[in-house]
Amino acid sequence: MERRTDWTLVGLLVASGIVAAFHVGKMPPALPAVRADLDATLRQGGWLLSVINLMTAVGGMAIALTADRFGHRRLVLAGTAICLLASLFGALAGDVGQLLASRFVEGLGFIAITVSAPPLLLRIAAPADARRAMSLWTAYMPAGAGTMMFAAALILPLASWRVVWLVAAAASAVMLLALLLRPPLSQAAEPTATATRSVWRDMLEVATSGGPLATALCFAAYSSCWYAIVGFLPTLQIERLKFDASTAAIVTALVTFVNVGGNLAAGMLLGRGVARVALIVGAAVPMVFCAGGIFVDGVPDLVRLILAGIYSAAIGVVPGALFTAIPIHAPRPQLVGAATGLLMQGSNIGALLGPPVTAALVSSGGWPAAAWLSSGALAIVAASAVFLHRRERRRVTA
Repeated sequence: MERRTDWTLVGLLVASGIVAAFHVGKMPPALPAVRADLDATLRQGGWLLSVINLMTAVGGMAIALTADRFGHRRLVLAGTAICLLASLFGALAGDVGQLLASRFVEGLGFIAITVSAPPLLLRIAAPADARRAMSLWTAYMPAGAGTMMFAAALILPLASWRVVWLVAAAASAVMLLALLLRPPLSQAAEPTATATRSVWRDMLEVATSGGPLATALCFAAYSSCWYAIVGFLPTLQIERLKFDASTAAIVTALVTFVNVGGNLAAGMLLGRGVARVALIVGAAVPMVFCAGGIFVDGVPDLVRLILAGIYSAAIGVVPGALFTAIPIHAPRPQLVGAATGLLMQGSNIGALLGPPVTAALVSSGGWPAAAWLSSGALAIVAASAVFLHRRERRRVTA
């Protein structure tokens, strides 16, 4: 009998990713208030934005392989609980060091969720529904971060940034309860035979495979640019456009939300036969000019914000195209989880480095200097996509 997709469980897992992304999205709109309250510098603000990605950047693949052995549902539960506790601790932080520590721990919870859910989705979805399920998953970051930005925009004019942290903790508590009440997963979603293999051998096999490495590099370049633009967009609006914090948060949330459209469009276009390379290169090349226009001098304020929205929507096809490439480029079906971990590792290396590099560029050369990062990163995105396309063509003709 043909296996049917449990869409309720798919929705619950996507929701867990969305709630995990709350802890990423809460910082950008709150950053000006955090800096004022804790006397943080712009460089420290860059690390507050990106340190949550440190755990994934360092050990994404290893954590993914641990999830294969320990159980993906257990890791999603553990990650949600960690985000809950770390956000509570962050709300009580008395200085920048304590807040950085809480953000680091939130990163551990975030990676536990985001590397465990994709392999789980691929196993619970019927083969015909796998691309659709993965396309839904790719929207977790903009949907979650954007929702939290809207919430922060409503909270910050009335209360401290610490209330935003408490709201994120409450969302994780509700998510944890929903996951605990869900009946145990079916046998199809249990850890696979990779549990008997060496973690180091699996890591080496994936890390020396060109396809997974190229997807990770592509995602790293994409993330460094996207997180830099979204992360500093509230600060850019306040310092250059003289917006108040609430308006800046709302605008940033809208710019983040439209990224969902690109995520979902990628799955639809791939299903209709559009080549992966056409999606990624077709978005990356024109977005070099669009992203540059966000930072350079002489661009009218309204046009600058429109460019940010266009950039976020168009470049959103990249995650959708890359996540659906994982089963194709994994060395073996049993290593889809490890390939997902490497992809997330690349994503979070980019997210980790993008904001601090942008802060350093802006500190030394003003906001126009940030355009150098976006141009270089998008060139790497396009080159990686061409490499992946050539590998896929060789697999088809082999």
